[in-house]
Amino acid sequence: MKRIYFVAPSFGVNINYYKTRFNKALENLKELGYECIIGDNVYKAEGIIASNTPVLRGKEINDAYKSNSDIIWSVGGGEVMVQMLEYVDFDLIKNSDAIFVGFSDNTNLVYLIATMLDKYAIYGCNAPSMSTIEYDSLDTLNMINDKKEFIGYKRWQLKYDNPKPIHKYEFDKRTKMISINFNYAKGRIIGGCLDCLIGLCGTKFDNTVNYMKKHKDEGIIFFMETCDLNSVMLIRGLTQLKYAGWFDLVDAFIIGRSFNYFNKSFGVSMIDAYKMILEPFNKPILLNAPIGHLSPTLPIYVGKKVEVSFEKNTLKFKYE
Repeated sequence: MKRIYFVAPSFGVNINYYKTRFNKALENLKELGYECIIGDNVYKAEGIIASNTPVLRGKEINDAYKSNSDIIWSVGGGEVMVQMLEYVDFDLIKNSDAIFVGFSDNTNLVYLIATMLDKYAIYGCNAPSMSTIEYDSLDTLNMINDKKEFIGYKRWQLKYDNPKPIHKYEFDKRTKMISINFNYAKGRIIGGCLDCLIGLCGTKFDNTVNYMKKHKDEGIIFFMETCDLNSVMLIRGLTQLKYAGWFDLVDAFIIGRSFNYFNKSFGVSMIDAYKMILEPFNKPILLNAPIGHLSPTLPIYVGKKVEVSFEKNTLKFKYE
């Protein structure tokens, strides 16, 4: 029986909507045979824009990794997870076999586990999504259980919020990916939410270039998606990463659907922004992949070797 330790390194589930979803997720996971441990901050909102103070959120992560749990699973995304990084014991994580799972603001740990510690983590659904186990929540669960092959979703929903806490997807769009010479890529896959990646760039936690140099012979696939950025902010952020050398050794780019999918600033779309910065690298690019803040979002084993194929609007991941 696998043991899951739930943590709230960003938002907790203190609001009834999210609390209801998380409690149902707990019920579902226990029925599937998982042992569930609730971290100290999971049901709290005692910090500023967060479940608790940065110190106590860092402590909760450390406690989770000391618990001999198999999975450390975040209960939410949010805005200021980056503040707790200085209180996280990364040596503890490095020496643990536990797998961290989280989405959006959890990029702050997922990405560092891969690039700082040369381990892997899962960029997948936050725990309350297990209230209804289908599509991306099912695939995240399958990934936790070491499934190796995944196929991108053919449909998605533009509508983001549903007033009912427990609900199934209401698809209203068909996935239409855009390939710029992308049909196959192989290598280590890293990336996450650009809103967070930009904040990590240039800090003492940024080991991106060294990681890429170490693994360049295996190939590097970089995936990106964004929540709050509009197209102008995206141009600035991508330019910052470019100047920092993050893209110099990348062999292929996979771009997820941005939350501001239809945004245009000064007539520039999100797709235009990605193309403007990434096309000069003359590497394969896949745009509008079923990854990101518009559900369902395909989970990613960040830091693992993968073969990615794209044919007839079908995206396939096969992990080592």
